Amino acid sequence: MGDLINNLSIGFGAAFTLQNLAYAFIGCLLGTLVGVLPGIGPVATIAMLLPATYALPPVAALIMLAGIYYGSQYGGSTTAILVNLPGESSSVVTVIDGYQMARQGRAGPALAAAGIGSFFAGCVGTLILAAFAPPLTEVAFKFGPAEYFSLMVLGLIGAVVLASGSLLKAVAMILLGLLIGLIGTDVNSGVARYSFDIPELTDGIGFIVIAMGVFGYGEIISNLSKPESEREVFTAKVQGLFPTKEDFKRMAPAMLRGTALGSALGILPGGGALLSAFAAYTIEKKIKLKPGEVPFGKGNIRGVAGPESANNAGAQTSFIPLLTLGIPPNAVMALMVGAMTIHNIQPGPQVMTSNPQLFWGLIVSMWIGNAMLVILNLPLIGVWIKFLTIPYRWLFPAIVLFCAIGVYSTNNNTWDIWMVAMFGVIGYTFIKLGCEPAPLLLGLILGPMMEENLRRALLLSRGDWSVFITRGLSASLLAAAALLLIIVLLPSVKRRREDVFHEEEA
Repeated sequence: MGDLINNLSIGFGAAFTLQNLAYAFIGCLLGTLVGVLPGIGPVATIAMLLPATYALPPVAALIMLAGIYYGSQYGGSTTAILVNLPGESSSVVTVIDGYQMARQGRAGPALAAAGIGSFFAGCVGTLILAAFAPPLTEVAFKFGPAEYFSLMVLGLIGAVVLASGSLLKAVAMILLGLLIGLIGTDVNSGVARYSFDIPELTDGIGFIVIAMGVFGYGEIISNLSKPESEREVFTAKVQGLFPTKEDFKRMAPAMLRGTALGSALGILPGGGALLSAFAAYTIEKKIKLKPGEVPFGKGNIRGVAGPESANNAGAQTSFIPLLTLGIPPNAVMALMVGAMTIHNIQPGPQVMTSNPQLFWGLIVSMWIGNAMLVILNLPLIGVWIKFLTIPYRWLFPAIVLFCAIGVYSTNNNTWDIWMVAMFGVIGYTFIKLGCEPAPLLLGLILGPMMEENLRRALLLSRGDWSVFITRGLSASLLAAAALLLIIVLLPSVKRRREDVFHEEEA
């Protein structure tokens, strides 16, 4: 305990300088803005700002980039709730209930639930990061490629269990995601796969392109295909910006569950914040509805508070593998590695000992950043809601344009814009077929990582497949995955699951 207090005091000393506070604020503001504007993700923003950090001292640079990251988690929930566009991949689940709440005129409470959940989870996540980073550096060395592979298998099976509607469709979507993930250049041999001699496909299809096409454009086409009277337009007056007492009673336990789950899953390399948001939503769904509570998928506040808390806790604890192992668990963290290398800092277990100011300053700045986000965002809820009064004939072209600009700015090529349009049509087809696109995204993100770890594990074991079962940690992760599969395929569970989803659709 004494150590923790000492370490945190080093951090407060480093973070509480006027310059670092200013950069934390700029990061949070930029992050929120980036999250709110659909299509310009934190990855694109941080990538664009990396050259600008050359001139900054290392601590300030990392504090600003970290602010952009968790600010965008926050902002992502705003667009997810207001315009049904997940600004960030981990907000995909928030769309389900958050958007329904907004349509019922309860956008205020939904945004407040996301904000308060995020702040609470962020604080807890930061404390966990501070307390567990040192011992976790030890555990981290035990994770090999076999363990990573088994972990991701567990993640994908979790996604099947989570998807609403038919299990078959969910499995099909995951497989489609895995297949799309295979497009591109093979890591080991450098051969282009499934690129059909199209040079632009040798890098694979970007996650942003697919997410925006399937969710953003797909939704727009689906709305345009309806007669004007049926289109989803916000005519509802937004009543009460803040959650009622009843809302708080429902939100609080969901926030606690989401935070615990996010903190645990964020540590695991792989899509920590993303997986935890999905998992938190599943758990909330499994908990029996209280009398008078709105069903899930129809605007239940727990469906916003749980996943939002989880993805924020996950975003904080995903710094653990980065800072302890030097392994970036997601694309943003990979850019953070880039920022560290620019400043001649080798990410990995030695950062803590060789550069304690940076390590603990970054951790403390997250806590400050989370406080800034609440102060920034709750008063601005009214401003975000103003965005919704824009008539549809303005909003559609604007969203289409923003998405196009966002996609173009990531790689500066027009090919991506055509791809988004194509995936928009595919997304519309999914809506018509009643397929849920979320598992597709998960398959797409985890697919390439799974393949890499599978091949690495087999290279190390000289082609012996038993390596996945003989290593204890890997075997237990696979056993958990098998157990999940068996449970979901049991006739009684399957029947109950179908009943639950039919009620939702009814």
